[in-house]
Amino acid sequence: MDQTKRQPRKMGWRFVFLAVLLAVAASGLVRSLWLDVYFIPSDSMEPVLQGGDRILVSRTDFQAEPIRRGDIVVFDGRGTFAPLNSGNGPLVETAASITQWLGLTGSDTTYVKRVIGLPGDSVACCNAGGRVTVNGRPLAEPYVFRGDAPSTQKFSAVVPDGRLWLMGDHRSVSADSRSLLGAPGGGMVPLDRVVGRPVHIIWPLDRFASIPRPPAAGPTTENGQ
Repeated sequence: MDQTKRQPRKMGWRFVFLAVLLAVAASGLVRSLWLDVYFIPSDSMEPVLQGGDRILVSRTDFQAEPIRRGDIVVFDGRGTFAPLNSGNGPLVETAASITQWLGLTGSDTTYVKRVIGLPGDSVACCNAGGRVTVNGRPLAEPYVFRGDAPSTQKFSAVVPDGRLWLMGDHRSVSADSRSLLGAPGGGMVPLDRVVGRPVHIIWPLDRFASIPRPPAAGPTTENGQ
């Protein structure tokens, strides 16, 4: 009698375990091919993204239409923005990977920035009007955090083939391509390191909203038209 009662219980736990396993596997497949979740750890992309936001990232958007100037991209910064080896032990690395996968913490190697320079572009700052220029013409940047200058740091660079010049929208607190000109890769990120495009803020709930893809940002005339 007792054995008869125990058997369905064992079967029930096995079913639950199998269902959880299949759900995790399906989630892993979706996140590796289509949509992933990332935690925003800093304020460098304010006002569009804020520290503490959890975002959905599409891995397929840039397959349909190539990356263009003005796009926000999530990318793997190893070898450019981040060191190749953090120096943490395997247990710490594993725990960090799990919390990052769950969207609970940010990654030391994954970043979110805006595309300012495409392959072949000449990017510089600043012109007489204090504007960032691309190929000698000032760039229209309505997304820059209110009160920030386009850049307080002077720079001039030509973006190599297959790489991107990236900057944060909250320029005064963003460490980006400007800060890494002397580093390996010159602070310019390979196209194949781009993970995808942020498409939706999913947490906190009071910020639940889609992140529309902006129109292509282009140079303007000197009077801003």
